[in-house]
Amino acid sequence: MPHPSFNELNSALVPLAIEVGQLILNYYHSDLVIETKSDDSPVTLADKAAEKLIIEKLTSCWPNTTIVAEEMCAAGHIPDTNGTFFLVDPLDGTKEFINKRDEFTVNIALIVNNLPYYGLVLTPALGELFITLSSESAGFLQLHGNMKDFTENDKVFDSSKFTPIFVRDWPETGPVGVVSRSHPDDTTAAFLKKNNVRDQISAGSSLKFCQLARGLADLYPRFGPTMEWDTAAGHAVLSSAGGALVTGTGDPFLYGKYDRKYLNGEFIASSKETLEKIQF
Repeated sequence: MPHPSFNELNSALVPLAIEVGQLILNYYHSDLVIETKSDDSPVTLADKAAEKLIIEKLTSCWPNTTIVAEEMCAAGHIPDTNGTFFLVDPLDGTKEFINKRDEFTVNIALIVNNLPYYGLVLTPALGELFITLSSESAGFLQLHGNMKDFTENDKVFDSSKFTPIFVRDWPETGPVGVVSRSHPDDTTAAFLKKNNVRDQISAGSSLKFCQLARGLADLYPRFGPTMEWDTAAGHAVLSSAGGALVTGTGDPFLYGKYDRKYLNGEFIASSKETLEKIQF
């Protein structure tokens, strides 16, 4: 089955992301109602409302494409796929969101043949939007007005508004690692030391992938559990900016793990040049 073009995806999903971001900020600036899911992770009304809006749009535009979304799966509705499907994390970094830290994101990805084809990552509170423009280019847009002052014209997708972003070359002074703010662990620390990482940046949510895609860091290892919707959009943006994501043993990182309920294993994200230098 043919999949949508990058322009078709961006024309539909960029304005949707801005609408979702505005919706999330309305919750962010009010008193939060926090619930606990079966895996003991938190969820808010913002997560649920954002996912509902995204699913409605995706279903309207591409009714024959399967959608795998975080809150849908948490409620027990776990669809199988044929390798081509949307992955949605409506509010990645819920802990950041609850603690009023601005590094939470909206993530929408299209997987084709079990590999990330397209990704969109939005940080509503920071007003930063990252998208796949083509298989070999990613774009960044700094939104104005904290996303509250957009007109309908502003929401029209125009690729010329986006600044191209690229991973950077291996720094002569040594690589900079980006690590999870909420999930530090000894295995990650040992890996960074083994690879002579000279400095570290802490960040929440899928923003870590975007730091690599913008050339602000070189290496993001993750040895703890994540879900496919946590990584897919950032993975797609990183890949189109010249980066890569592989398993902890250096193998291709694939999506569509229905038998594992879309649970990821460990991974390493970096530029392709950095990947060649990494000691696994």
